[in-house]
Parts: sequence; C-alpha cells; structure tokens
Amino acid sequence: MTTPSPSSENMLERLFKLSENKTNFRTEVLAGVTTFLTMCYIIIVNPMILSETGMDHGAVFVATCLAAAIGCLVMGLIANYPIALAPGMGLNAYFTYSVCMGMGVPWQTALAAVFVSGLVFIVISMFKIREAIVNAIPMSLKLAIGGGIGLFLALVALKNAGIIVANPATLVGLGDLKQPSVILALLGFLMVVVMHQFKVRGAIIISILAVTAISTVLGYNQFQGFIGQVPSIAPTFMQMDFKGLFTASLVGVIFVFFLVDLFDSTGTLVGVSHRAGLLKDGKLPRLKKALFADSTAIVAGAALGTSSTTPYIESSAGVAAGGRTGLTAVVVGILFLLCLFLAPLAQSVPSFATAPALLFVGVLMIQGIVHIEWDDITEAVPAFLTIVFMPFTYSIADGIAMGFISYALIKLFTGKAKTVPYMVWIIAALWALKFVLFGG
Repeated sequence: MTTPSPSSENMLERLFKLSENKTNFRTEVLAGVTTFLTMCYIIIVNPMILSETGMDHGAVFVATCLAAAIGCLVMGLIANYPIALAPGMGLNAYFTYSVCMGMGVPWQTALAAVFVSGLVFIVISMFKIREAIVNAIPMSLKLAIGGGIGLFLALVALKNAGIIVANPATLVGLGDLKQPSVILALLGFLMVVVMHQFKVRGAIIISILAVTAISTVLGYNQFQGFIGQVPSIAPTFMQMDFKGLFTASLVGVIFVFFLVDLFDSTGTLVGVSHRAGLLKDGKLPRLKKALFADSTAIVAGAALGTSSTTPYIESSAGVAAGGRTGLTAVVVGILFLLCLFLAPLAQSVPSFATAPALLFVGVLMIQGIVHIEWDDITEAVPAFLTIVFMPFTYSIADGIAMGFISYALIKLFTGKAKTVPYMVWIIAALWALKFVLFGG
C-alpha cells in the first residue's frame, strides 16, 4: 500500500490524530476496506426495496451511494470516529412495506417524513434531548424493537424468496421449495451463515454476487454488466412532498422513523466506540459532532431520494481490524462514491439473491432479545407484544405502539406505575389517542 507523502501525512495527522489514537495510515485504510466489504450489500438491497414503491431504481442507487458517502465523510472529518453510515435496514423496509405499500402513502410524502425526522434529530441533538429520550425508554422495549424489526425483515425476506406465500386458509403457508429461486435463496442463506462462522469479510455481498452469478449461468437471470454510466438522480432528487404530511397518521410515521433510528444510531455509536476503546469514563467524547453527522446524513439522504441513513453496526468489523479514527469512515465514504459506476451490477441482482441478506440481518437483529428480563412478566409481555406485532401486522409502527401501550397499562395495574418513566407515559398516550381517533 502506498505511503502518503510527508506533507499529506502531516495533514492526516492533524485531521485524524493518528498517533494519539495509536494507529497509522495503512491500518486505517485496511479497516475502511473491511467495514465497506461488510456493508456494501446495501447498494444492491436498498434500491431493490425502495423501487417497489415506484421509485426509480437507478436514482435510488445513486442516492444510496451518495447518502452513505456523505454520512461517512461527515462522521470521519467532523466527528473523527471510525463509524460508517448508510441507509438503514429495517427503516427502508418500513418505508416501503408499511408506509408506502401498507398505508398507501406516496413515496414523495414518505421522503418528506424522513426529511422532517432528520430535522427533529438535529434539534434534539443540539439540546441533549436525544440522550434523555434514550435513557428514559426501558431496556426491554429497546431490545424488543430491534428483535421485532429482525422478525419483520425475516418475513419480508421469506416472502421475496417465495419460501412463504399467501394462503387463504391460514394467511401464510410454505411455498414451492422445488422452485429454482427458492433453492437459490436457501443456498445463498447457507453461504452467508457458513462464511460468517468462519469470519469471512463481506459474507453478505459475496453471497449476493454468488447467487446472482449462478442464476445467470443457469438462465434464471439476465446479467447487465459490471460498470456503466452513473444513472440520473433527477427522478428522486428533491422530490419530497410536504402537502398533507402533518396528518395524524403521518405524524406517527415521522415518529417511528425518529424512534427506530434513535435507538439504532445511539446504540451503534456507543457499541462500536466501546469496542474501539474510545469511551472516556463511559461517555462518548465529541458526541454532539457524531450526532450531527448522523442527523445530517438523514436530511441529505431524504433530499437525494432514500430512506433514513444510520450508523452501521458492521463498523465493528473495521474496528476489529484496527480502525480508530475518522480516516476509516472517510475510506468507506470514498469507496461508496466509486460504487456509483456499478449501477449495471446492482440492476442485475434478482430479488431472491438479496433475500438471504435480509434474512441474515434479521438473525443479527433478534439476538438482543436474550437480554430482556423474561422472568419479570411486566417486562416480558410488553417486549413480546412488540416483537410479534411487527411481523404479524406487517407494521413496525404497530409493534412499537403495542409495546408502549401494554408496558404502561401492565405497570399501572400491577402497582408499578411509579417505575414507568414519564416519556413512556407520553408515548403510550399518544399512540392510544391515535388508535382511538383514527383507528389502526
């Protein structure tokens, strides 16, 4: 790997404080490449999911790459953390399947909801409200929300692969396992699991590309090439529609975008920083700058044409490879920019090739539920309802609502009302009011 010139090295030292963080240029670049390989599947999966709303696939592809690059560069250059950002899994599924397809909201209006949620993030980050909200929400509900989203993604993945199909007698049933698309999806999932067990970097993207290649060779898919012209972003750029955004149902949508990303981003920032040894007395230095990077990426992503952008837990792979500064994130951002020329490859991937990625991310997200206090029924029941309502209602919002409402009511009628944070009462009351006045 080429070593930077002395002047460049001095500039990198000033920007990222490499020596102070006991790292060097080569280590940071390798860490950035490692992080990128673990999360670059998003440039294929995100456009495929969002295009189901009617959004232009090519434009969403460009928006995904640019939003990820902006988030990574701001995080690296301003906050100096080795944490990469990109449009979040779970949030893109909620955008498409719950908001646009489930509620019939036009994607332009849904983008406006994402944009507003980003502005809210910026405001609350300035006044330290964000940490107060996170600390006020019971841990059982935080863990349950992540687990429920994991099951929601699993249902989407199994449906896209044809493994689960509609059944008039039982609502859902097992699909035809002899179909080539089903077999290839199951093969892809097996590949991801095996490679992950052996700690292969980029297991998810390798699986997606392998299934795409196999399906192309067997004639089940049409390959359009690797490199081509960058698609136009015009179909999605600044297409947000704010008319009618502040109705009761869409205010709820904004709240869900806000709440899910709140837990996801804050948890990732703290978790990755802890693994990198960057916490000082249990706190995250330059937290306001890190939150600013996150919020800026959400607003920029919505303006470009993609769902909420969030820090990726896959950044821990780069930390494990030695990444300790924002140079790692900058490298990831540059690699996302280079991906702009890979639009033909992204358009060549069939939906059954991305289903294993969704299913495996679901596995990762549900792991946190083991830390729920299952022995305490007043904690277990709200957590359980949060988890099961998400896939069974096909709505992340309904799962969150049921969790908060049940938590408040169960604590109230079991004599534990004083243990419920005021924020939970407020959220539960707002959701209950929404159901009473406007239904599900």
